[in-house]
Amino acid sequence: MAQMNMIEAIRDAMDITMAKDPNVIVIGEDIGYFGGVFRCTDGLQDKYGEHRVIDAPIAEGGIIGAAIGMGVNGLRPIVEIQFADYIYPGFDQIVSELAKLRYRSCGEFFSPVTIRTPCGGGIRGGQTHSQSPESIFTHVSGIKTVMPSNPYDAKGLLISAIESDDPVIFFEPKRIYNGPFDGDPDKPSVSWASHPKGEVPEGHYTVAIGEAEIVREGSEMTIVTYGTLVHVAIAAAEATGVDVEIIDVRSLSPLDITTITESVKKTGRCIVAHEATRFGGYGAELAATIQNDCFYHLEAPVSRLAGWDTPYPHAFEWQYFPGKKRMVAGIRKIMEAAA
Repeated sequence: MAQMNMIEAIRDAMDITMAKDPNVIVIGEDIGYFGGVFRCTDGLQDKYGEHRVIDAPIAEGGIIGAAIGMGVNGLRPIVEIQFADYIYPGFDQIVSELAKLRYRSCGEFFSPVTIRTPCGGGIRGGQTHSQSPESIFTHVSGIKTVMPSNPYDAKGLLISAIESDDPVIFFEPKRIYNGPFDGDPDKPSVSWASHPKGEVPEGHYTVAIGEAEIVREGSEMTIVTYGTLVHVAIAAAEATGVDVEIIDVRSLSPLDITTITESVKKTGRCIVAHEATRFGGYGAELAATIQNDCFYHLEAPVSRLAGWDTPYPHAFEWQYFPGKKRMVAGIRKIMEAAA
C-alpha cells in the first residue's frame, strides 16, 4: 500500500493504464510540459511522449470532438478539461455525438472517451472556477457520471472508466485533491483518519462504476452525498452525536439505488446533500427515488442540503458552500422533526 492524495492517485491510474495499453492517450490544455493546472498529469509526457500526452489549444469543443474521433478509431482517449466550468463549449459534442454514438449506429460504433474535470468550490475560484455541473450530465442517456471522494476510489474508478467501452464524465472535487475537508473554512483539512482511504494499492485495481459505498454505519439517519460533502457529513455527524449512516454515491449514473434505499428503510430519516445549486440539482433525483421506494419507512420528510440558486459567489463562498455548520443544523432539524 502507498499513501496518496487524490492528485497522485489519479496520475497513477493514468500511468498504469497507459503502460498497460498503448491505445490510451491523454489530451487537454497544458497537460504535457506543464503537467496540468493541478499537476495531475505531471511527468506523463516525459514518460510517454508528445504523441500520447497531447497539449491541445484552448478549444474544448475541438478537444472533445477530436477525442471522439480517436475513440471511434481504436484509441482510448482521456480528456482533461481544466475546470468543469469550461466544459460547456464541448457540451454539444458530448451530448449530441459521444453519448448517442453507440445507439445511433445500432452498436456498430462506440467511442470509449473518459473526460476528467475538476469541479466544485472551496479554493476561492469565484463563479467561473467553482461550478458543479454533474446533474446536467446525469440527465443524458449514454454516458456515465462519476465523482470520487477519496484517493482509493479515485484511482479504482478512473481505471474502470478508462477501460470501459462507454463514455464517462469523471468529476474530481478539487477542494479535496490534497486531502479531505470538513467544511470549516478556518480548518483547511482534517486527518485521513476521518475516511480511511488514504492508503492506495500499488498497481492495477478497479472500483466498479455503479456501486455506492457505506462510509459510516448508523441507525438514526442516512445522509446520501458524494465528493467533498462526504467528509463534511462525517465531521457533522461526529459533532452532533447522532448515529448517522453516510452513503457515498460515487457513481451518479448509473446509480446504486439498492444501497441507498436499504439504508433509509433502516434509519427512517434522510438528508441528501451536494455542493451544486439546489433547484434542479442531483439531490432532487435522489430525494424522489428515496420518497418513491421508502415512503412507508420514513419518519420525516426527505431533506435537501445544497448550494444557493445563484452563481458561485466569491465574496460569500463559505455561506454558499454547504459546510459543517449548515450540515449540523440540517441533522438537528430533521431529528427534531422526527421526534
